[in-house]
Amino acid sequence: MIDENHLRFVKLFKAEPHVFISKDNPLVGKDIVTIQDLEEYPCLSFEQGTHNSFYFSEEILSTLPKKKTIHVSDRATLFNLLIGLNGYTICTGILNSNLNGDNIVSIPLDTTEDILIGYIVNPKAVLSNFAMEYIQELKALIQNDGYTILK
Repeated sequence: MIDENHLRFVKLFKAEPHVFISKDNPLVGKDIVTIQDLEEYPCLSFEQGTHNSFYFSEEILSTLPKKKTIHVSDRATLFNLLIGLNGYTICTGILNSNLNGDNIVSIPLDTTEDILIGYIVNPKAVLSNFAMEYIQELKALIQNDGYTILK
């Protein structure tokens, strides 16, 4: 779809997958979790819009079978369910306590998969100064978290 619409994916960084769980989840304290460790917990993922295609999934490993999956449409609901239901979501591991509070923790996931993070642009469009400043600030935050910006 990106090629068909003459868009371009700009890579920012590559992250090793983590799970976000409640600080009270029984898995807290593990150095690394496996897919098998997560089997009894509900997986929380974002709705993928009207097309609802796994091609648009934000989460890696989204096609693996799970006993229970709950689809949400916003991050606040996802985090509330992480806490209230001992659920989990698979993500980059980047967690900001100023935004998310101290009730969520990030633990590495035992997988060989990587998460490629970036943004999509129309190469014919000129980014506004605000957009360019936002991207620069995002890159600075990513580097401060120890990630390498990809070229």
